[in-house]
Amino acid sequence: QIPVVFKASFDKANRQDLKSYRGPGLERGLEMLRQVKETTGLPVLTDVHETHQVAPVAKVADIIQIPAFLSRQTDLLVAAANSGRLVNLKKGQMLSAETMLLAAKKLAMTQRDTDFILTERGSMFGYGDLVVDARNLPKLRRSY
Repeated sequence: QIPVVFKASFDKANRQDLKSYRGPGLERGLEMLRQVKETTGLPVLTDVHETHQVAPVAKVADIIQIPAFLSRQTDLLVAAANSGRLVNLKKGQMLSAETMLLAAKKLAMTQRDTDFILTERGSMFGYGDLVVDARNLPKLRRSY
């Protein structure tokens, strides 16, 4: 059985246009996620972009997600791994499976256990296309 997880972002910090709506922000966004969690009983996943966001997010979210473009940021990975929450690490589009495993190793070396999620989201193929290479799936399945 595959569990259902509610996923939403309080801040879409990677918007291309400076004037684009980014979300409700940390405080209001976490309150909204808390309400969803209490109302539905579903586990909640949200992403963090900076280390100072990890502690408040960990008070609400069951799963902390590291966005693909931040997948190699050591301080962010260590903060998330130390949060006591499950971490979902999205593979950066520019990373090989082998390089992604080095990022995952940062999580494994930091946390007390090695439970975390690696998400394959494709590789850059040209400037605007992502292509999922299914050969990466067995490579990303690891044992620590």
